[in-house]
Amino acid sequence: MKTFLKYTLATIVGILVLNILGLIIFFIVVGAISSPDVPTVKDNSVLVSKFNTPVIDRTDENPFTQFASGNFAMEGLMGLDQILEDIKKAKTDENISGIFLRLSAFPGSLGTLEEIRDALVDFKESGKFILAHADAYSMKTYYLASAADKIYMTPTGEMDFKGLQSNVLLFKRALDKYGVDIQVIRHGTFKSAVEPFLTDEISDANKEQLQVMLNSLWGKMIDEISVARDISADDLNRYADELSLAFDHQALEKNMIDGLKYYDEVLDELRELTDTDEDDDVPAISLKKYADVPVTKDKQATSDRIAVIYAMGSVVTGDAEEGMIGSDRIARAIRKARESKKVKAIVFRVNSGGGSALASEVIHREIKLAAEVKPVVASLGDVAASGGYYIVCPADTIVASETTITGSIGVFGIIPNLQEMLNDKIGITTGTVTTNKHADLGSPFRSLTGDEEKIMQQYVDDVYVTFANHVAEGRSMTYEQVDEIGGGRVWSGVNAMEIGLIDVFGGLERAIGIAAEMADLENYRVWSLPTLDDPLTAIMKQLSGEVKARIISKELEASYELYKKAEEVSKMHGIQAIMPYTLDIY
Repeated sequence: MKTFLKYTLATIVGILVLNILGLIIFFIVVGAISSPDVPTVKDNSVLVSKFNTPVIDRTDENPFTQFASGNFAMEGLMGLDQILEDIKKAKTDENISGIFLRLSAFPGSLGTLEEIRDALVDFKESGKFILAHADAYSMKTYYLASAADKIYMTPTGEMDFKGLQSNVLLFKRALDKYGVDIQVIRHGTFKSAVEPFLTDEISDANKEQLQVMLNSLWGKMIDEISVARDISADDLNRYADELSLAFDHQALEKNMIDGLKYYDEVLDELRELTDTDEDDDVPAISLKKYADVPVTKDKQATSDRIAVIYAMGSVVTGDAEEGMIGSDRIARAIRKARESKKVKAIVFRVNSGGGSALASEVIHREIKLAAEVKPVVASLGDVAASGGYYIVCPADTIVASETTITGSIGVFGIIPNLQEMLNDKIGITTGTVTTNKHADLGSPFRSLTGDEEKIMQQYVDDVYVTFANHVAEGRSMTYEQVDEIGGGRVWSGVNAMEIGLIDVFGGLERAIGIAAEMADLENYRVWSLPTLDDPLTAIMKQLSGEVKARIISKELEASYELYKKAEEVSKMHGIQAIMPYTLDIY
């Protein structure tokens, strides 16, 4: 009976897989034989921007991303590069009269949010309008909306204006419950990436760095809102402390919004701004569709290129798909740009909390070689810390947003000891045979000896010295200066500028502009690297990964977060240069 059920289940799964593959191939064939319509932008059109889906650094051109996600209510992922390009395109597009921010929630990080907001502020220099409307505002969506000429909220709506918080998930008690001992060797007082495994409380050092960083990020947001709304920073902080903006009338009375309007009333105002009859629809185009509108190019064709190399995710050794920084894959892309005679400058866009120190060293070497023969500008995204900073420090110029999280110059080694869990919790014992005294060093089935801990500590210290010396060389500092601001401490972009870790405030567009200036280019093409997978390969990876995640999530339920953390630990090979994984800011 069991055999029958097994083969029956296998047959059903096989049929489902074949159906999915058939559907995929069908879409590919249809896409191959049909050319998509180029959207038409009517006169006095409004560019409608929702920003309600995750924003990744680089546009995913895979047409099946939305299909594979299983969330058909979402418009699909958008790349920050495309968003910035489209806002800049709309600034000079005679058919675009303004932008309508129809906001709900922004599922991205502060660094990405700041780059989009800066692009909106630049758009306003054209004299075109920006209107924002939401049923309710979170801190992030209000910060974005503050770039608008007018901010509206639905009557009875709420404004969640109370400051920023950072949550750090700690797994120590859960690990103890399951009998898992995490052995850690680290260098850096502030190297808090390992705290979740060692304690059930945030350390004083970690509290200190988080407080400094949050104060810096909050100060940046408050200052810009203050200028945009003509409200003092002191008053804004008082509103947050007193929770005095929770009700719609309070937000209106304190000039945080310009009016309480329903969506249909905002549409009426848009009709007036676009000279549209009251019985007609407002001429509009979504930001997603606007991406397909061709750019009118005034510049002559050229073969000169600026290579933009995207490195997103954890730093790991070897090859890795998009969303991970595989040392081999990224190193190849850097070499390709360095050796290309058409590439006159390189922009290295990094969005990473770090990872393998060895993998970081491999990429660091390639960036250093590239910087010796052509201009290299680093563009830091939401986060470029620890290994994420390791790989950019040889760049000629480092550009970051004021809300970028960076620094975390420190390293650690981690070896889980599963002996108690196996022996006492599950009832499994192990027997080990070795040829030499330390042949099983790093085994998850025993504790480190005192001598082994000393050796591991020396290795970690040596890697830290190498890391700090790389930073010192790249930033024209002494080792002692780097060590003083290092120790694993995390900094905001504002703080990083003060201590010399970055050179310029700005986002990706600013970095590309600086690279063009350094290479003395007025006319150039942007070449994105590494090359993305073809659509079929990409969707198969997405399907396999998402199906696996959903099955495990359903089975483990509340324990899924612990599983993900254990999976991350299992993938940590060698010494790690990584910032806290579980740092969430709201």
